[in-house]
Amino acid sequence: MRLLSILIYHRVLRQLDPLLPGVPDQRHFARQMSMLKRCFQVLPLSQAIDLLKNDALPRRAACITFDDGYADNFEIALPVLQSLGLNACFFIASGYLDGGRMWNDDVIAGVRSSAGTAAERVAAIETKLGQIKYLPARQRSAIAQQLAPDPSEDLMMTSAQLRILHRSGMEIGAHTVSHPILRIQPDHLALQDIAQSKLALEAIVDAPVTLFAYPNGKPGIDYDLRHVEMARRCGFSGAVTTVAAAASAASDCFQLPRFTPWEPDRSRFILRLLQNRYHSRA
Repeated sequence: MRLLSILIYHRVLRQLDPLLPGVPDQRHFARQMSMLKRCFQVLPLSQAIDLLKNDALPRRAACITFDDGYADNFEIALPVLQSLGLNACFFIASGYLDGGRMWNDDVIAGVRSSAGTAAERVAAIETKLGQIKYLPARQRSAIAQQLAPDPSEDLMMTSAQLRILHRSGMEIGAHTVSHPILRIQPDHLALQDIAQSKLALEAIVDAPVTLFAYPNGKPGIDYDLRHVEMARRCGFSGAVTTVAAAASAASDCFQLPRFTPWEPDRSRFILRLLQNRYHSRA
């Protein structure tokens, strides 16, 4: 049985950040991508989904994805990918383009300015994120904004950068407008957030956007089968989750698993990739 490994990234930093453990800097990301290219056949996600449906994947197939739409995806990750001839799919929360700011970054900024060791502040970030993640979106954003000392810092891509990303051959996918927890949204608002993100991104890149990523991505917790049907109705051809596993021909192409490779060194990075393939998910 041929399997598909789909990797998730969110950010690639210029230098390692002690408050963002597991987020690679440019050097570590380049090393990971070089190893991935050496050991796997990296495919565009849309092509991999087509091959998966027909049980025609090559051996050791893999895809690279990014969530949210951070500017460092364009500024740092894109040059690395281009230098290695690799393709990735970038899932964009369209409402945060052009100067927007995600609520979790407000929380991180607030804790960053507080006292304590790096380990204490990492723990504080995890606690605060967990406390407000599943609150209604407006309440969540209001609490997070109160914590942010510098809400003017731009972290997300611009529309112009997104167009260049697309023209460079990278795939663009939708990730809703406002990155809500779909399962706690009224159905009409969830559908609106999914559909409008597709339309907004298509207007920016002047091309169809056919792939979707569920915000947060845990089935039964962050989304359910109602939202799978919404993605189908909106005209997407496939969607991805954050269930850590490898996909097979038996997988639902609207609930494809993905995983995050946290390991900083080469050997453990490849070991994690191989281990993930033993957890295929239908």
